[in-house]
Amino acid sequence: MTRLGAGHLLRQGWDRITIYLPMLLMLLLALGTYWLMRSSPLFATPRAEKEVRRDPDYEMKRFSVKTFDQEGRLKTELYGEQAWHYPHNDMLEIRDVRIRNYNIERGYFTTATAMRAITTSKATEVELVGQAHVLRPAVVDKQGRALPRVSFRSEYLHAFLDEERVTSNKPVELIHGESRIEAQSLNFSKFDQVIELRGRVRGTLLPRGPVSEIQVLPPEQAPVSPRP
Repeated sequence: MTRLGAGHLLRQGWDRITIYLPMLLMLLLALGTYWLMRSSPLFATPRAEKEVRRDPDYEMKRFSVKTFDQEGRLKTELYGEQAWHYPHNDMLEIRDVRIRNYNIERGYFTTATAMRAITTSKATEVELVGQAHVLRPAVVDKQGRALPRVSFRSEYLHAFLDEERVTSNKPVELIHGESRIEAQSLNFSKFDQVIELRGRVRGTLLPRGPVSEIQVLPPEQAPVSPRP
């Protein structure tokens, strides 16, 4: 083959390459873009979210937990024989529970007891199951007002301790001072000054008299002592 023929073939080959060169460059650019997208965390295939465990993540026995307000004053004390914490809703299930919640502004406390309870970590909302009892003892508050004893008993009570609200869809006994009422369900709100009683209601209503067995909250707000 002569030099002229070889040069002609080279020119033809180069001409063909230049025709397909833009397509080759676009292909390389597309491959590079795809590689960058696969390598970038922003475009990476999302991983399946880790399933939140619904079984207890820790257990406590014969424990006492205290919470305090922003000024360091004792707000709530929680005691139980045994408890399980559920991480998916940050709730505690407690066996043989006792709670004391302090109303620091008014100067009195409310107690709650039951065989079993489900409560928030701050123990301000609690569902009491089995021999449930919520009690605010008779007391003279910081304003010098005599407040009568208020007691709720049922197999189920849902108590909002900070709001001083108690509800139940089970038969319940309410004692207010010397008055005693039984009903099939209850919705009590001290803030709204409303007591809703449903179903078969019976009881004895007596006029308010002098408060007996007055309990004044001590300055040190003595904590609940565990049962022996």
